[in-house]
Amino acid sequence: MEAKALQLTCAPLPPPPPPALTLPAALSPTHFKARFPPIAVLCRSKKIEEQDLDGLPKEYYDDEWQAQQREKTKELHQKRQEEDEEEERKVDEYREIGMRLKDYPEEERQKAKKLVSSFIRSAEEVEEKIEEAAEKGELTELVLMVIWNRLDLARRDDEKDAVRSLNLLYRRVETEILKREATPAMRLLNDLLNMHDGFDNEGWAKACKKRMVDTFPREDPFSILVPAGFDIDKHQGPIRPPMEVDDVLLRVDFVRELDALLQEVRSEQSEAQDAQGFDPESVASRLKQQEQRQAIHLVEAVLDIAINLKW
Repeated sequence: MEAKALQLTCAPLPPPPPPALTLPAALSPTHFKARFPPIAVLCRSKKIEEQDLDGLPKEYYDDEWQAQQREKTKELHQKRQEEDEEEERKVDEYREIGMRLKDYPEEERQKAKKLVSSFIRSAEEVEEKIEEAAEKGELTELVLMVIWNRLDLARRDDEKDAVRSLNLLYRRVETEILKREATPAMRLLNDLLNMHDGFDNEGWAKACKKRMVDTFPREDPFSILVPAGFDIDKHQGPIRPPMEVDDVLLRVDFVRELDALLQEVRSEQSEAQDAQGFDPESVASRLKQQEQRQAIHLVEAVLDIAINLKW
């Protein structure tokens, strides 16, 4: 027994337990708990979210409101695209207007532009400027095209005052060109129509008759055999026949041209139909047709005076 007890007391002791595993301070659980507690993180995120959303309207969270905003954005983009296309179209139109005169020499274009600018600056003296340019032979088709280009640009820019002034200038220059290129009969007709004041028809008819008597050569037999200025009763006056005049206008030629003009205008008038409605275009069309009918009546009156003219 003593021996066993000695053996028990003398038995080797068990090995000591291994030392506890120590983690770095940065990886220890206590470190995470101290610096990033889960509850504190959630609370902080919630507070930040509330702070970010305080300044936004309530509609921001409405799906319908967001859909409306997207639709408005789409409309704005479409409107901007339309404006860009309209701007490109205007640029193309302006370029096309500028290319209308490219076939003319540069010197002639500059001269025509200067002449049109002088008409615009002359204001009240524009009539004298136009007549002076016509006498010099400066009124050409190119001048009309320059005025038309300016008128077209003013219309596209919606400059009403400029459109009105340039339109009057274009008509006046065109009338002067046509007057210079017209036959003697048409020039006389133009002068007779301009003599009408719109009210005194009887006085205008007398003035037309006097102008025709002064313009047309006498058609009686004595005027053919006797020179102008010779008094057949006293047998006094020049006996030398007058020099031939190239642009002498006979009454028969005047009547013939007026009759042809009326036939042409009447055919066009019969084909045209009166515009119906009260919109601006229809009203303007009816007024224009009314002016044409009044002009036709005046030409008919001139023709009647010329047919029945007596010296």
